[in-house]
Amino acid sequence: MSEPVVSSTDVGQEAGTSQARPAVIRGRSPWLLAWERLRHDRVAMISAAVIVLIALVAIFAPVFAALTGHPPNAQYHGPNALSPQGLPASPNGQFVLGTDDLGRDILVRIAYGARISLLAGVVATAITVAIGVVVGLAAGYLGGFVDTVLARLVDVVLSIPFLLVAIALVSITGPGLLITILVIGFFSWAAVARIVRGQVLSLREREFVEAARSLGANDRRIMFIDILPNVLAPVIVYSTLLVPVVIVTEATLSFLSLGIPPPTAAWGGMISESQAYYTQAWWFVVFPGAALVITTLAFNLFGDGVRDAFDPRAERLMQKG
Repeated sequence: MSEPVVSSTDVGQEAGTSQARPAVIRGRSPWLLAWERLRHDRVAMISAAVIVLIALVAIFAPVFAALTGHPPNAQYHGPNALSPQGLPASPNGQFVLGTDDLGRDILVRIAYGARISLLAGVVATAITVAIGVVVGLAAGYLGGFVDTVLARLVDVVLSIPFLLVAIALVSITGPGLLITILVIGFFSWAAVARIVRGQVLSLREREFVEAARSLGANDRRIMFIDILPNVLAPVIVYSTLLVPVVIVTEATLSFLSLGIPPPTAAWGGMISESQAYYTQAWWFVVFPGAALVITTLAFNLFGDGVRDAFDPRAERLMQKG
């Protein structure tokens, strides 16, 4: 059973003695301290709630379709779906957020578009982090020739104009969710590798690493068991800020008709389709655009909160400045 924590202002005395009992100090891990800071960050918690809400909308998109009776790609031609001039219908009792140029329900298509955006953001970020962590660990820990080769490879990848090459590759292979995720993941890992490499270089000569070597641990165990947990904090912070970048990149490719091919619902594609109608049907561009902005803003604010939770000194310096 753990001993109680005694504060310096509430130190009892032993009966019949004049000596005070020493206070018992209970330590807390950096992860617990970071969680305590994060859960008291109101903006980060509100952002996390918005992210969870968007995820629920994406998961239950078929439920929205069932409740409204409007499949995501179904085209309607009634008076509530298209105007007499063939223009998108404004929000009404049948279509809560209105319709697009083909008479499709914007609400249902936004819900299905959330699936595409979140899937692309999470999966591409996971690929990016996995490659970047492995390359950064190998370069920073092994050093020498391996570090030189991998560091130059990172420099080459970072020097490539990502968006132009991504557009070229997708144009050659054809649009699709899988190719979009792979292209984004392949061209984004270098920044993670550079972050991890710098952290590993500062850790590989520490006492706990030397102790692991003296106990006969091999390089792979030292890298993934001893060093990796100590570099996870910056990787987690970068990952939370990378997800909205990936979502915007996927939306950009879809906007250029190089991401998710129609008729699949994607926010970038919906915004692209609304270009010819934004002066006559504001809801056609506003609602998909708002979904994209709210999602990326929520991830960015949550990422800022995670960064401040792991490194509160930066926030205090900004407040003093």
